Amino acid sequence: MAVSVAQHPDGTRVALTFAHETNAKGNIITAELVRELRAVFEDLLDARQLRLVTIEGAGADFSFGASVPEHTADEIQRVLPEMHDLIRELVALPAATAAIVRGRCLGGGFELALACDFIFAADDAWFGLREIALGVFPPAGSVLLPVRAGVARATAAILGGEPRTANYWHAAGVVTSLAPAAEVRAAVDEWYARTLARYSAEALRHAVRVARLPVANALDFSLADVEQLYLADLMVTHDANEGVRAFLEKRAPIWKDE
Repeated sequence: MAVSVAQHPDGTRVALTFAHETNAKGNIITAELVRELRAVFEDLLDARQLRLVTIEGAGADFSFGASVPEHTADEIQRVLPEMHDLIRELVALPAATAAIVRGRCLGGGFELALACDFIFAADDAWFGLREIALGVFPPAGSVLLPVRAGVARATAAILGGEPRTANYWHAAGVVTSLAPAAEVRAAVDEWYARTLARYSAEALRHAVRVARLPVANALDFSLADVEQLYLADLMVTHDANEGVRAFLEKRAPIWKDE
């Protein structure tokens, strides 16, 4: 299994830890991992006492992002809609959600974190959307980040492609709390004890739906169109396919601007 599930005995908390199926380094988000996470999310839909779901990557990094080999023109037609369904299902969970981020949180990993209600990060973590370097862009990130951080910061991140520190995203309001890497999980525990643990799970089920309305509405109104643009318009271009090929061949891309 690429996803481990640890449930508190009283059913109020669930901790998910994900890893690449065969190579834990970077916790690459593959189609198989997406399917496993979706299955876990489905199992949580009727957990009436659940107050918090945490998501973290195994090891030193949250995630380097989506699998580039699965982003060839043929594969992406299948993989991208599944990733977007995962994002929608994460936003539909009936409990608060929090990403616990250490190390690098890039591309699809950043998109997954952005779909959570809260991000608790190590103070030396890095977040970024590097897709532009591959000749593409982050579809879900393009919808989620403007809601979370505002249009100006989102535009700089999407078009510039440069990862930024956890401190930068904390100042932007995207990261909820910072702590040394070894203490991030303890910071979540402390926060949970003084907030969600004291409240009705039923009240929280309704409150998260309301709190997420800006995110849910953005996904409902924009993500399908962005996905179509990505698959039907961008992925038929030379440069989008060249970027993926160049990455896999470990060379600099040769852009034709077409």
